[in-house]
Amino acid sequence: MDQQKIKRINELYRKSKAEGLTESEKKEQKVLRREYIDSFKRNLRGQLDNIDIKEKDGTVVNLGEKYGNKKGN
Repeated sequence: MDQQKIKRINELYRKSKAEGLTESEKKEQKVLRREYIDSFKRNLRGQLDNIDIKEKDGTVVNLGEKYGNKKGN
């Protein structure tokens, strides 16, 4: 997500606290927040998929291969 959209999310938040939002601004805020959350989840999933864990038996398990690449994710 680019900095302009994050800036707009913050502007809408401040305006909602100060004076309230119009219906179109509420819809815009909802769409931007959903986009931000989805972007955050994708970035976190990418980081988690690249983590290797060494098991007690000495084997190394990649979390992306174990959990991240299943159908439906």
